[in-house]
Order: sequence, then structure tokens, then C-alpha cells
Amino acid sequence: MHTPHDPYVRVRGAREHNLRGVDVDIPRDVLVVFTGVSGSGKSSLAFGTIYAEAQRRYFESVAPYARRLIHQVGAPKVADIGGLPPAVSLQQRRSSPTSRSSVGTVTNLSNSLRMLFSRAGAYPPGAERLDSDAFSPNTAAGACPECHGLGRTHRTTQDLLVPDPSLSIREGAIAGWPGAWQGKNLRDILAALGYDVDRPWRELPAGQREWILFTDEQPVVTVHPVRDADRIQRPYQGTYMSARRYVLKTFSDSRSQTLRAKAERFLESAPCAVCGGTRLRPEALAVTFAGRTIAELAALPLGELAAILADHDGSETARVLTADLLARIAPVAELGLGYLSLDRPTPTLSAGELQRLRLATQLRSGLFGVVYVLDEPSAGLHPADTEALLTVLDRLKAAGNSVFVVEHHLDVVRGADWLVDVGPLAGEHGGRVLHSGPVAELEGVAESATARHLFARGGARPRDVRVPRGQVKVGPVTRHNLRGVTAEFPLGVLTAVTGVSGSGKSTLIGEVTGELPGVGRLVGVDQRPIGRTPRSNLATYTGLFDVVRKVFAGTDEARRRGYGVGRFSFNVAGGRCETCQGEGFVSVELLFLPSTYAPCPDCGGARYNPETLEVTHRGLSIAAVLDLTVEAAAEFFADTPAVARSLAALLDVGLGYLRLGQPATELSGGEAQRIKLASELQRVRRGHTLYLLDEPTTGLHPADVEVLMRQLHGLVDAGHTVVVVEHDMTVVAGADWVIDLGPGGGDAGGLVVAAGPPAAVARAAGSATAPHLARAFAPGALEPQGQ
Repeated sequence: MHTPHDPYVRVRGAREHNLRGVDVDIPRDVLVVFTGVSGSGKSSLAFGTIYAEAQRRYFESVAPYARRLIHQVGAPKVADIGGLPPAVSLQQRRSSPTSRSSVGTVTNLSNSLRMLFSRAGAYPPGAERLDSDAFSPNTAAGACPECHGLGRTHRTTQDLLVPDPSLSIREGAIAGWPGAWQGKNLRDILAALGYDVDRPWRELPAGQREWILFTDEQPVVTVHPVRDADRIQRPYQGTYMSARRYVLKTFSDSRSQTLRAKAERFLESAPCAVCGGTRLRPEALAVTFAGRTIAELAALPLGELAAILADHDGSETARVLTADLLARIAPVAELGLGYLSLDRPTPTLSAGELQRLRLATQLRSGLFGVVYVLDEPSAGLHPADTEALLTVLDRLKAAGNSVFVVEHHLDVVRGADWLVDVGPLAGEHGGRVLHSGPVAELEGVAESATARHLFARGGARPRDVRVPRGQVKVGPVTRHNLRGVTAEFPLGVLTAVTGVSGSGKSTLIGEVTGELPGVGRLVGVDQRPIGRTPRSNLATYTGLFDVVRKVFAGTDEARRRGYGVGRFSFNVAGGRCETCQGEGFVSVELLFLPSTYAPCPDCGGARYNPETLEVTHRGLSIAAVLDLTVEAAAEFFADTPAVARSLAALLDVGLGYLRLGQPATELSGGEAQRIKLASELQRVRRGHTLYLLDEPTTGLHPADVEVLMRQLHGLVDAGHTVVVVEHDMTVVAGADWVIDLGPGGGDAGGLVVAAGPPAAVARAAGSATAPHLARAFAPGALEPQGQ
């Protein structure tokens, strides 16, 4: 029997982040879009409140042990939510996926392909059938025994381990060894074994050098340490470990990122000679399907793979398995990702590509009656691909689900059944629901920034483009899908690089490197996180925090107590709370679920111990200052020039709503990119700088895009060059020069289709960008002059 459910999700008294006791009713089983300027509170409502509460209820229904954790993880600040179905979140993950994760593993397509090879592959005569596990490089059964399924082997050489052979072992000739007592220990063991540790390395016999660096033996000897004046050390049993063994062991086993990075400096990596980089053992590579190995099929773009599978006439088993694969590939191709191959590592995908892959996978999951909460699924999408996205969202809805989307792309907003607009501004000037209802009714809401852009009449007029003062030629580039492509970037102007997803835009600007004639400095600003842990934040990244700590150390109270600058850092012992070691959070490990952070039980998230918090500057403790928004801090520090300059740069790129201590883990890719840009803007710039930005408007409301573009045009007016990869056609229409790649993605792309001023590219034949760019101009504005 079907129980009638409340047709609305009813939120009462939501106070997460900057939400001001929000009450809102949102219909179920439709496509709902949440809009508002960056930092207005739309994500706090969709993810921080609705999704978080659905998650909490799920935990509560799971197991008693989870309840204890929920209490720690913290329920969302909301009085009540009624009519809430189970929720699935498709956020743009900020975490870094591992190198073993690939397009095939994210979509589960790899499992199906391995099953096909196991059950329907052509085996060599006399070979026995392999389980599907044997076709995976991530299992013991399938991994190449030489490289352990990584596809590359790491080796070290004498030149890497001993960079300066004029030194003796005692002077530190073996750079690959550990430092401090561990290194001294190994040196003492060598001496006890009878090696001369005081002779220059190059004078030692070749056989001895070989043994010291590369032996796999681990002899144990009794070491009689040289007496130190202040302490007597007893003899001990020491085990020798060669430099190679130490470096490889540290690289593969150490949990310390620093130690692993140090070990990596002494290693060089090369494709594995045994598996040729395919990561699989020989038995698996001997099996073929349609005349190809599994590694060869996994390297093809999904579109080509589908064509091969569709053509293959095999046994009934093969037909069933290929049909399943084709059905799984279809939604991925539909979302414009047919250019990706199964073996493409996840870390090389953009946030938008990764989210769309997950979305395609959900289409096959057959869930119904759930709320999908999506975070800007249009991020990184060319307007030509947005239509496909809307089709997919409609399909999720048609299967009986509610689809809640946080989105800035106006085409997606127009496709919504219901609109929740949050604002009017960011941070403490936002946090109210301005409108919850049909899209058309937003037009009457005077204070909505979204309405101003959504119902704007007209469009851009072609402006007088700046005249370049020279150009930089890049190429010919042959990488990914670019084959011998050359491009010319004009200097002293704003250039937009456009093209459908996967056409090669990021690859092309990635080649703009090194010594460029006429360019003093090259600054690339990407969307990679500014830090991987909550220790890194806005204040530490911009250098702003150093100045703030000096201000605190200079107060009368700090001087009286003898507190220096270090006392006010949450990264070192002294002033920090030792329970959480200054993180403000403790990590809560959940079985089968990603670990979560919960506020520290002792400092409550303040990060400092009570004594440090007793020191105040104008009535605020250091923790309270970290809790200020950029906007509030700009007023508070108006008379401290070094701080004020940093804060002004952050305000200029539209980040006034962020808190100074906001952990890097909570920032979106677009926010991270704008923080990097602000760090650049606060420097006193001399000479000519070339700025490369990869989709700087990602995650920005059209109102914030205007603010950002004013900054970028300001850089160009000051004599610099700006190159942006961009999908936002209003930005492209306002550029001086456009380089359009395509015509398609993957193998169907990789060519320069058109280059010239925006008005000219808008008329280019054969360009997927042209019709969308033409629409960004006012009607009639592109008519040829003088007719």
C-alpha cells in the first residue's frame, strides 16, 4: 500500500551559517533550483540544512553506535524539517581522489568490462578462464607483479642518492638517508661494519659504494657509540639498511606526507618494463575481446568503445554483457563526456566532469523517491552541453525523485519548476529567502540580484576592443587531444579561450609556460584547493595572518605575559588547544563512510587554549578575529595598512562574505581560485605579468561575475595580459580576443576553430560556441555595418 507523502519539504527555523531563522516550503518530485549571490546562504540551505538533516536521520536509523557520532558531528541548526525523503548528495568533491581511481571505477564501467573479458573474452589455447578480479590492476589477482598495479616503477640511482661525491659519509654524502639520530645511527653501523666514513665518497672502492647504497642485506652489528661529553651511551644492536631500501620503504609505507615527498626526490619513475604501463599481469593481457586487450579498450574514448561493442557479434553471454555496458555508457556520452576513456585517472578530471560522471552513474541506479542535492552541475559546461544536462535532470525527476540544484547558470535556472532565491547579499547581509515559487514570479522581487540578471532585456553591444602590443606564439602542441596545434595569444589584452567540454582548452593554456618574449612574469591561477586540511585557511594562505599575529603580540597584555608572535599561531604548541592540536576539529572515523570532522570538545572550535584567548585587541580575541568575515575585518583593521591591503584585495574579487579562519576544506574550487587571485592582486606589481585563469567564474552568481570582471579588466588597463578559459558567454562577449577550440570534445576536438574579436567569432561557421556567443549580444548588434 502506498502511503501518501507530504508534497512539500517544510523547513522551519534554519540557522545554519548565515541563515536567519529561515522558514520555507519546497515542493517534492520537481526540479528546484536554489539561487543567490556567492555566500548568500543557498548552499547552507540545500546542503548544510536539508541534506545534512536527511543524512542525520539516516545515521539515526542505522545503528546505535552511529548515534554517539551524530551527537559529535553536530545536527544542522534547524528547528524542524517535515516531509523529508532520503537524500543523495552529488557535491563537487573538494577532496583529492587517489591515483588508482579512474573514470572506469567512478562509473562502475570497469566492473562490467572485466566481467565481459572474464566470461566472453578470447583466451589463448589451453589457458583457463580468469575471474573478473584478474582483469583489475587494483587486486592482487590482476596487478602486474613488477609495479604492483601502478603502471610505473620507481628506482633510484647513485647520482640521486649522493649528489655531492666530494663529501664523506660523516659529512652527509648520502643525501637519501634520514636526518638526525636515525642518520647518525646508520653511519655508526657502517663504521662498526668496517667502512671508512671519513673518506670522500668518490675515493671509496666501487664495490663498497654499490653495497652501501643498494644492498638488500640487513646485517646486525654491535655499535659502541663515541662518548659524548655530557652523556654515556651504552652499546646497542644496530640493523643496517641501504639507502635504496630506506628510500623505497619510506616512499611506499610512510604515513607522513613530508617524509614521502622527501623520499620521492631520490626516485625517478618510468613506465613499468613488464606490463608496459598497462598495470596488469601477462595472463590478463593475453585475453582479448574484438581483437583487443582490456588495456587497449580502456584507453579508447567511451564513444569509440561503444561503437566497437555495438559492432561485435558474439555469444549470447557476450551480447547480454555488451548490452549492459552500452546502457551504462549512454548517459555518460549524453552528458557530453564521450571523449573520456575508462583508464583516465580521476585526479586529471575537472570538478564539473567528475560530478557529471557521478550523475550519469546515478541515472542507472534506479532509485526513486529520494532527493538528489546537486552542487552546480553546470560547472565547466559549455552552453551547448547544458541542454543535455537539463534532459538528464528531467529524467531523474521523471523516475519519481526530487531534484534540488544549487546553480548560477541562467539556462538551468530558467529550466526549473520552482525557484528558491536566497539573499539579498552575501554573509551577514544575506541568509533570507527572497522568493520560493515559480521562476516567472521572481521578476517582481525588487531586491533580488538574480531577478536583475534573469529578466535582463537586451544584451552586450560590441565594444571597441583593445589593440594588442605584440603576441606570444604557443605550439605546435601535441598533448591529450591536441595534435600539432599552434595558437597566438595577443599581449596587453583580455583573451577568452572557449570550446565545448573536452575540446582541449585547459591543455592549450597549460602549454603557456616558461620564458615568453615580452612577458615579465607568468601567473597561473587554478581551482586546486589552497590546502588539504582545516589548518590551511584564507588568513594563512594570503599571509594576512602573519600581520594579525604581530598586532596581537604587540598588545600590552601580550607583552606583560611575554607572549611572542608564535603564541598566536594555532599550528604550533604554546598557544593552541592541545586536545585538537589547533585544528578546532577532531576527526571522527565512521565505519563504511568518509570520516567527518566534529568540533573539538575542549575549545569548541576556537583552536586556542584559554590563556591565549585572554589577550584581546580592541575587545576581540585572536579566535574572534578569525571568526570575522573579510568585510567585517576590513572595518576592524582599517588603520593597519598591511592587513587592510590584503582584505581590500579579497573584497575586490567578491569574497567579502568568507570568514578569515574558514578552513580550506570548506572552500569551493572557484573560491580557492579567487583567493589565489586576491593574493596576486595585493602584491605591488612591477613589469608585465601574464595571468592565466581556468574558468574563474565557476561558482559565481552573475552579479559576482561583474565584480570579478571589473578586476580582470583593471589588470589589463594597468598594462598586464589576462587569458581566461571561460564558458560564460557574457564574459566572452566582453573580451578583446577569443580563441575557440573544437569543434567537439575528445577526438572530435583539439583544433582552433576560430580566433578573433568576440563579434567576429560569434559569426564563425562550424563553431559550437558561435550561436551561444551571438545570443549574448543585443539583438541586431552583430549586423554588418553600413547596410
